[in-house]
Amino acid sequence: MINAQLLQRMIDASNDGIVVAEKEGEDNILIYVNRAFERLTGYSAAEILYRDCRFLQNGQSDPLVLQQLRAAINAGQPSRQVLRNFRKDGSEFWNELSITPVFNEADQLMYYIGIQKDVSEHMAAQRRITALEARLAEALEQIEARQGDERM
Repeated sequence: MINAQLLQRMIDASNDGIVVAEKEGEDNILIYVNRAFERLTGYSAAEILYRDCRFLQNGQSDPLVLQQLRAAINAGQPSRQVLRNFRKDGSEFWNELSITPVFNEADQLMYYIGIQKDVSEHMAAQRRITALEARLAEALEQIEARQGDERM
């Protein structure tokens, strides 16, 4: 049997940010964050507990992604989305957020557990690939145009 102290150490040992949020009206109030979440965001637990984590978005996350996330929360469904967030120092990070609802014995939604994985490196690599693909497409168009000119 796992006791509460061992469970706490296990969660704090995770490389991914783990939070527990309680739904209060339109807000999802953070009631627990692990150390990895503190490292990822630059905020201490004392600074962010009892706040909705929307402040991490700095008004710059994709509205469609936020809409999908809110729809899942309102429906009491799990969801996985990639969000652009900002650390305490203002630096950007990309966060793959997986949320899972937790229900009580009466099947009432009580909490959401969120797992945050920093996917910033993956997103940067994807942007580089997209830029290279655009340059390649442009170079191919130029080659085809030259070949067309030579045929005339």
